[in-house]
Amino acid sequence: MYRFANVAYRSDFQKKEIVGREGDDEMLKGIPKILSPELLKVLCEMGHSDRIVIADGNFPAESMGKNAKVIRMDGHGTCDILEAILQVFPLDTYVEKPVSLMQVMPGDKVETPIWADYEKIVSAADERGAGAIGQIERFAFYEEAKKAYAIVATGEGALYANVMLQKGVVI
Repeated sequence: MYRFANVAYRSDFQKKEIVGREGDDEMLKGIPKILSPELLKVLCEMGHSDRIVIADGNFPAESMGKNAKVIRMDGHGTCDILEAILQVFPLDTYVEKPVSLMQVMPGDKVETPIWADYEKIVSAADERGAGAIGQIERFAFYEEAKKAYAIVATGEGALYANVMLQKGVVI
């Protein structure tokens, strides 16, 4: 058996197991390994003011994303993806709320503790902190999502965990 690029191979070249180092969370310097090549390409293609939706497991990503690039990341949660994206993705400074959450429907008795996690993640990435986060009514969120450049479909189980980011300028 030999190792190459953190993968162990048997002599017959069949992949046997992924071998990582404890605490190893990057495959490239400064790039979190959760960001797939497909997602990195999309983030690079996006221009100023383009939007990306990080969708929970209940979001109709395929039907909303007919004119967008849909990236499947079913095995991951929205917080991990949001945190990784914000390490390489500038938020728009020309709008007051470059981060949008899907507003809870009136009368819906749903708790949204994941929003507090989003606030912490956004605060670590943007000096506006929680002030950079707004809410969009559910059906208006769907209409905005149809205009997004990309939708990341996750396996997130939390309700109302959809988040839309508007890209800023890299300086």
